[in-house]
Amino acid sequence: MNVRKIVTVVEEVRAEGGRAVTPPATVAVTAAVIANPWAGAGFVEDLSPGIDAHASGLGALLAPAVLEALGAPAEAYGKAAVVGLDGEIEHGSALIHTLKFGDHFRKAAGATTLLPAVEKRGAAGVVFDIPLKHITDATIRSHHQTVEVRIADAPHPDEIVVGLAAAAQGRPQQRLAALATER
Repeated sequence: MNVRKIVTVVEEVRAEGGRAVTPPATVAVTAAVIANPWAGAGFVEDLSPGIDAHASGLGALLAPAVLEALGAPAEAYGKAAVVGLDGEIEHGSALIHTLKFGDHFRKAAGATTLLPAVEKRGAAGVVFDIPLKHITDATIRSHHQTVEVRIADAPHPDEIVVGLAAAAQGRPQQRLAALATER
């Protein structure tokens, strides 16, 4: 795996809707900018060798890093892949939509739910939103949120940005009723 850089961003929301958020709502993102293992190879029918070579290593690299950056137990989580213009969206999907990648985060966070994802193709500096959901109960509305990410010089056309996001809580000032209240 050829990693050009790792970017970590921690966001702390201290006020929302004109009111203090106590404790501050914290979200962390850690992303690796890697060489796309399939770029320049034309259409690759079987992506399995690249998945086997890279997915688990990426998960092992990113999962502990994002949780360390969060500095608190994760209550919500998500993942992303942004493929440079010389690649296919399927290249990013191949890396993040496998248990070889996602189980590193699930185990580290003590999670049991589906790890929500976004994947897209874009030029360097493209903005992408990582969706987050509760780590053990996807019906908890307060934890359905997104975090916006942008890496100024990535992805290059032959790269993929692979990222994980974790939140220490739900949305700041959330006040929607529980899903079970709707019938």
